[in-house]
Amino acid sequence: MTDGRLRSRPIVALVGRPNVGKSTLFNRIVGQRLAVVHDQPGTTRDRLHAPAEWNGVPFTVVDTGGIEVLPETVVVGRRPGPERVLAQDSAPYIPLMRAQAELAIQEADAVIFLTDVASGLTAGDEEVADILRRSRCPVFLAANKADNLRLRQAALEFYGLGLGEVYPISALHGTGVADLLDDVVKALPPSEPEEEDETVKIAIVGRPNVGKSSLLNRLLGEERVIVSPVPGTTRDAIDTYLEWEGTPITLIDTAGIRRRGKIERGVERYSVLRALRAIQRADVALLMIDGIEGITAQDAHVAGLILDEWASVVVLVNKWDAVEKDTYTIVEYTKWVREALRFLDYVPVLFISALTGQRVHKVLPTALAVREARFRRIPTSELNRLVRDALARHAPPSKRGKRLKIYYASQPGVDPPTFVFHVNDPALVHFSYERYLENRLREVYEFPGTPLRLVFRRRGR
Repeated sequence: MTDGRLRSRPIVALVGRPNVGKSTLFNRIVGQRLAVVHDQPGTTRDRLHAPAEWNGVPFTVVDTGGIEVLPETVVVGRRPGPERVLAQDSAPYIPLMRAQAELAIQEADAVIFLTDVASGLTAGDEEVADILRRSRCPVFLAANKADNLRLRQAALEFYGLGLGEVYPISALHGTGVADLLDDVVKALPPSEPEEEDETVKIAIVGRPNVGKSSLLNRLLGEERVIVSPVPGTTRDAIDTYLEWEGTPITLIDTAGIRRRGKIERGVERYSVLRALRAIQRADVALLMIDGIEGITAQDAHVAGLILDEWASVVVLVNKWDAVEKDTYTIVEYTKWVREALRFLDYVPVLFISALTGQRVHKVLPTALAVREARFRRIPTSELNRLVRDALARHAPPSKRGKRLKIYYASQPGVDPPTFVFHVNDPALVHFSYERYLENRLREVYEFPGTPLRLVFRRRGR
């Protein structure tokens, strides 16, 4: 399934061997730092879609993991030789990155084939060119890293690939990119009208290797992202569009979040920042926990990041098929989850297996129910009736002989639900009484999985 919001635009795929500069060109075209850019070969592991525009022509640019045509030794698990330099931690993903790039080629309306002038024409480039000749869409050969006159002249050797005109460019500095894009957009079919993005945005978050990408694949039924048992595989936040019973949804698969002190330097660090931005975009975060390992301090840390962004959340305990259990296990485990994540005691907890599909059918309905609660509005009369009842049940404590008085309350906003209490003195509000009022709101109206913002304001004189 293709991203519906972006699919209405023509698609331009950036393909080529690892470390030829696809992510740098992607970021230059899009105008934002979306793809992880690093001078390690093999850094971009998954397809990354983003909207772009040139000369008034809207399109979607796709940054792919590098196509690496493999010697047999790598196919059977041994490392590539020195003639095929690739980041050591990316070597296991070479066949997967190639498959991702081929998927992007199948979807594309135009392909920009990047090569590296500094490296010269390689056998790998020739084999990639063979793949691209099977593509029915236009192919634009861009010889990247042509940063000076000598390198621009050296780009002429790429005419030997037989793919037509060669565009010497520098993705880093921007030279030659305008001429390239001028011709690319001329070759694109007209885009279909786009609608406003009113999708429900759901981010799949958690520490590395808890099964986030596997859940995404299970929900989609397509291998949209690389799935691997190696932690840290999903380095970029990836948006995928789907519809569930008529409701448009954008799923955001984020890089596995590691505790700040343990984030590896380089690639991993950039991706974690991107994942946090994905949480900021989300209506609902699906916080995945490893059911075998249980809840760790790192899980609580991720939950804290979600709370910091005032996102709604559902806790998914994954790998439940591999947990030894009896009649009472779910009840006991739920209690444990709520105690360990005590500041998320209002959150739904689902026990799933992304591998077998167990209870995965409940994930989207639960997330949508949580999102609905996020936009729930309580009539002012009902809200004040609830407040009066709460005051009658439990009067506010006094502070230095002065008692808190709540005159009336209102709900000026949603997303998240925000309640303003007009009081005699906000300094008299103890955190325990604020929590009491929140609990009363939740008892009557539930608000599953959604944070509530309570504001105490001195009544105007």
